[in-house]
Amino acid sequence: MFLENTVNHQKPSGCIEVICGSMFSGKTEELIRRLKRAQFARQKVEIFKPLVDTRYSDEEVVSHDNNAIRSTPVEGSSNILILADDVDVVGIDEAQFFDEGIVEVCNELANRGCRVIVAGLDMDFQGRPFGPMPYLMATAEYVTKVHAVCMRTGNLAHYSHRTTADQKQVFLGAKEQYEPLSRAAFNEIRAQEKKAKL
Repeated sequence: MFLENTVNHQKPSGCIEVICGSMFSGKTEELIRRLKRAQFARQKVEIFKPLVDTRYSDEEVVSHDNNAIRSTPVEGSSNILILADDVDVVGIDEAQFFDEGIVEVCNELANRGCRVIVAGLDMDFQGRPFGPMPYLMATAEYVTKVHAVCMRTGNLAHYSHRTTADQKQVFLGAKEQYEPLSRAAFNEIRAQEKKAKL
């Protein structure tokens, strides 16, 4: 369960919150919501995203619903430590695209007393754990898994099925390249793909 308030307000401590799920599940929307609440509370907030993510904007974190918040694009996780000096809250979007050092960076920031809010895909298009996300989830105090709606069954979806033939793990796309699927729909498509290869 996610709690937004710390228990001991006299001795605030840092923490890591991870928001994960499939494409179109509302991860970035939830990240933006939490960051805007922190800004409203007059906390000093810095937001980062990987330099490679230019789908909607170069300098904003933007949800698929076009909700946006200003951010700083960075090439690697080590840049975050340099730029996140003297802040209360750090937001990081698309964490799956960062190098493995992002885990150490998030822990260092939390150890300094920062509230670190991280959003990212927990699985790639093949249903495998994606990049540093499993390690971030393991070290986080709070993990929120959000779900999309399956495009084929209407059930909860937590798989991101790629609808193109591209097999690269990192492939930036939107509704034209991905569809959220439930476990049953994902397994059915995978079985059809294996059968077609025979």
